[in-house]
Amino acid sequence: MAYTKIHAIKATVDKAIDYICNPDKTDEQIYVSSFACAPETAAIDFKYTLDHCRENSPNKAYHLIQAFAPGEVSYEEAHRIGKELADKVLEGKYSYVLTTHIDKGHIHNHIIFCAADNIEHNKYHDCKQSYYHIRKLSDELCKAHNLSIIIPGGERGKKYKEWQSDQNGSTWKTQLRRDINFCIKSASTYEDFLLLMRAKGYEIKGESFEEGAAKYISFRPLDKERFVRGSTKSLGKEYTKERIRERIEMKHERKSVIPKKDYSARRLIDTLDEKFQNSPGLQQWATIENLKIAAQSYNEVGSLSDLKHQITVKTEARKSAKQSVVKLEHHMKDLAEIIKYAEQYKTNRSYHIAYKKSKNPDAYFRRYESQLILYGGARRVLEQTGINLKGLNVDKLKAEYQELMKQKNELTSTYKNCEKEVQSLNRKLENLNQYLGQTQPDFTSEQSRKKNNPIL
Repeated sequence: MAYTKIHAIKATVDKAIDYICNPDKTDEQIYVSSFACAPETAAIDFKYTLDHCRENSPNKAYHLIQAFAPGEVSYEEAHRIGKELADKVLEGKYSYVLTTHIDKGHIHNHIIFCAADNIEHNKYHDCKQSYYHIRKLSDELCKAHNLSIIIPGGERGKKYKEWQSDQNGSTWKTQLRRDINFCIKSASTYEDFLLLMRAKGYEIKGESFEEGAAKYISFRPLDKERFVRGSTKSLGKEYTKERIRERIEMKHERKSVIPKKDYSARRLIDTLDEKFQNSPGLQQWATIENLKIAAQSYNEVGSLSDLKHQITVKTEARKSAKQSVVKLEHHMKDLAEIIKYAEQYKTNRSYHIAYKKSKNPDAYFRRYESQLILYGGARRVLEQTGINLKGLNVDKLKAEYQELMKQKNELTSTYKNCEKEVQSLNRKLENLNQYLGQTQPDFTSEQSRKKNNPIL
């Protein structure tokens, strides 16, 4: 399980990077990594990219923190997960420094990345959607590494201890949410909801929507001294008084619009459950529903052999598309780094030439130290990657990157579509196999019945 949070850095990028690279926190900088920059010169690298940015946002960098539950992950694995998260979130376009701090009871990663990308020099847009994307990617990585994950559900702003207690059902806030959910399901109006909550022993204040009323609704059970607010921070976004009323009203909207059922997308009902065995009427209903599900699935696929063939074809297409996307991502990441250093090389080459011709090299170096450092670093990286410096063409490299991005988007769309189709086809196959297995006639019992009843 990992918690994530992100904030912008508007000044002192160098101090923030110095802090996260502290040897005492990173085991003498063993757990320090970077992309498209060096930790020692990252602030200079960031400034170069930001100087080419057309947007006026004051943000110079972003600081992303990923914290793990105590005792759940090793130092090496935490650092590896942090690198995977940075690469997935930033897609090889933004320079970053990653460190893993091991000096606290909980291991945590720090990722500081430039606010502008190295390709188009556009600013990173930090918003709720981008944060939820980060959190989703972090949860996926935790799951892939067999770590626990936080189950989403409108409970933003919870402390770790409270979340852990909720899993054990030990906090009274958990019971309050359950009671609110139950009363919303049972109520026809907002007034009914308040009546039901008071009947459960809750004292309520701030429930009115009149002008001048309290901003938040608050609840207090009989055995507690304090009220708890129905706010996003305290209970979650689903428990504000506005949202409670909306949830009650939405029930009526759902009842008034009855959509056409897609039976093929459903799973068969397990009629062996005890509640069906004790209710002939319920069992008959389930049998009819299962027949509809199986019939629609069969009509859409033609035959079991055709269905299995479709699954094989779509699975192979999904696998191939996924492999191609991964290859493209690696290629794009390498190309993005080359583009950044190619721009730095061309922009700062004139300073290097002037430095060589200068009558007082030491004075010139002190004046243009940043430009000369960037030039030297860029040239070294490009030479190591085998780039021909004489024929360097940044526009051509950017055009190649855009073409790769186009291919990646197309392949990603193909992969996602194939994945949905495979899930749907597998569900249909499961339904048909299960249904046919349940409804095949028992010939042995049929023959025995005829012997005992010759008239039949």
